[in-house]
Amino acid sequence: MKQRIVLIVSVLAGLAAAILTRVYMNALESKYRDKDKGKAAATADVLVYSRNIPGGAALTKDNVGVRTVHVSGIEGRYLVEADFAKVENVRVKAPHATGEVLFWTDLEDSAAVRRGLSGTISHGMRAVSVNASGAASVSGMVRPGDHVDVIGTFTFPGQAGGKERQAQTELVTMTVLQNVTVLATGSQTANDPGRGFGGSGGYSTVTLLVTPREAEVLVFAEQIRGRLALSLRSPSDNTCEKELPTVDFEKIRSELEDLNSKRNKDGMR
Repeated sequence: MKQRIVLIVSVLAGLAAAILTRVYMNALESKYRDKDKGKAAATADVLVYSRNIPGGAALTKDNVGVRTVHVSGIEGRYLVEADFAKVENVRVKAPHATGEVLFWTDLEDSAAVRRGLSGTISHGMRAVSVNASGAASVSGMVRPGDHVDVIGTFTFPGQAGGKERQAQTELVTMTVLQNVTVLATGSQTANDPGRGFGGSGGYSTVTLLVTPREAEVLVFAEQIRGRLALSLRSPSDNTCEKELPTVDFEKIRSELEDLNSKRNKDGMR
């Protein structure tokens, strides 16, 4: 009798466990079914191709439209209506047919790449390239994004009068501009993925970010038998030296001793 009762209890316990398991599975299935229904019902106004376009074509209002679609399974890859301003005139990498959804992966790298260097120039500023290679660019170690001072050495007519003045020339060196941002070295910009530090140089020009007036000064400086050199600054140094003198032979001869005395006194390294 006792064994029969134990058997009945075991069977009832098994039935109860099976019923509870089935109830749990039904609830779980219902939960995910409702979630999938909500996901499938989600829609968005996405960009689509309004006509067939070939690879390399630019996106315009003529070939891009807007359509409301279910976005299940394409989250994070499609472009919505508000994205059009960011990608207008950007080219696609491959052909596309009318009605296809426009994806970010369809596009060439970025609008910044499309614009090239001009995309890095702030409003009111200009980009000007100067000849600076080897020692003139700190042994080729100046890189895009660095800040430099521009130092020029020029040959000017001497101060004597008459024929003597025409024959005499004077060599002078002066700081032309201070704390100038380097936009590019050769064809390498700060956005180039291959940017790195190295002493090999590999460029003969440096492109600087300057104002229109400063641009005129730099262009003129290279036209008067001048030679420009760059002095590399610390990234955290925004100071500007006032009343820097023009240096010539007499200046060096008269102040060389004082310059060295000051350097030793201040403990410069």
